[in-house]
Amino acid sequence: MKKILFISYDGMTDQLGQSQVIPYLSQLSKKGYQVTILSVEKKARFEKMGEEIASILKRSTIEWVHLFFTSKPPLLSKIYDQWNLTSTATRLHTQNNYDLIHCRSYVAAEVGLRLNKKFGVPYLFDMRGFWVDERVDGGLWDQSRPLFKYLYKKYKKKEKEYFRHAAHVISLTEKGKEELVKNYEVKKDDITVIPCCADLEHFDYKKITEEQKSVLRKELNIEENVPVLSYLGSLGGWYLGDQMLDFFVTLKKQFPTALFLIVTHDEGRSVYERAASKGISAADIRIRPASRKEVPVFLAISRWNIFFIKDAYSKKASSPTKQGEVMAMGVPVICNDIGDTGKIVTDSGCGWMVPSLDRAGYETVCGQLKEAIPSREKIRAAAFQYYDLNVGVDRYARVYDQLMK
Repeated sequence: MKKILFISYDGMTDQLGQSQVIPYLSQLSKKGYQVTILSVEKKARFEKMGEEIASILKRSTIEWVHLFFTSKPPLLSKIYDQWNLTSTATRLHTQNNYDLIHCRSYVAAEVGLRLNKKFGVPYLFDMRGFWVDERVDGGLWDQSRPLFKYLYKKYKKKEKEYFRHAAHVISLTEKGKEELVKNYEVKKDDITVIPCCADLEHFDYKKITEEQKSVLRKELNIEENVPVLSYLGSLGGWYLGDQMLDFFVTLKKQFPTALFLIVTHDEGRSVYERAASKGISAADIRIRPASRKEVPVFLAISRWNIFFIKDAYSKKASSPTKQGEVMAMGVPVICNDIGDTGKIVTDSGCGWMVPSLDRAGYETVCGQLKEAIPSREKIRAAAFQYYDLNVGVDRYARVYDQLMK
């Protein structure tokens, strides 16, 4: 049985760990790979979810080794986390002699590179996006400040080394792959595209009963025939909350009774304040948190789902986790053109891509929303075409087999 060490700076108790790591590795374990996860957890999340996640992983015969994320003092804590991750991975490899190191994103790639140089073990660079440029595009590394300018140059050099020594690279998007071939000197055959897939068994509108939808509508005070525009996930950061609210203002002109349902764990006060500044009544907005188990019901009462993402260089490699989940629920998507998102929506006919993030762009799309909406069956079929977890798992398995011949 081939042994894999999967390294992630994201926690398995995080939402991303639950949706974008565990489902893949559980399936890969069933295919005969012996998987060990080394992750970095937030203490509060671990205290809440640790036992449940440990039980899930144990049922999948996956070994889980966890460390705890540190945040103080700034910068030095990151250096400590990197050292702790590297030393733990080194100890684990010395004990278990893994056949492959699967590195999720850049912090993990640093560990994979060191193990590769020290032990000769190959590593898979599952890049998840252009992390270094994301720090700049997201405003975290202000290039007017000498320290962050230094960090950018340093990690751009490291980035090239990660790509050069990786046995194979996973890109979330075709656009990301094109960029790697064109500007990073990565061979086309050394890149596999695997988008953020969805668990299509979990996200299935056929499993949601009318009673479940009725109960939720009653809880949210939404009449049955009221058109609902929904948004799923955290607001802010890469997701353009102000622009989505502006779109809703335009939508209300076409659909006066429409409501905006925001499914998030974020605090709602700032959203209501921003909405009020745009003339949106608090009565037209619903803000509720939902667990992963509850999300399908919230999507099931939606007529459309929206997400706008900040347009930046690093987003060429962006694959929103929510897109596959929304489409699996048969809900049409309203989005802008980021990564492969716009092309998928346009090619599949399962939603609308705004031509621009302004009133003219919003009016163009809103004018089309009264036309025939694609059927839930068609949208869900497209989710299988692009975001089927089983297809993603098979692609990972092919890469694993190729690297461990």
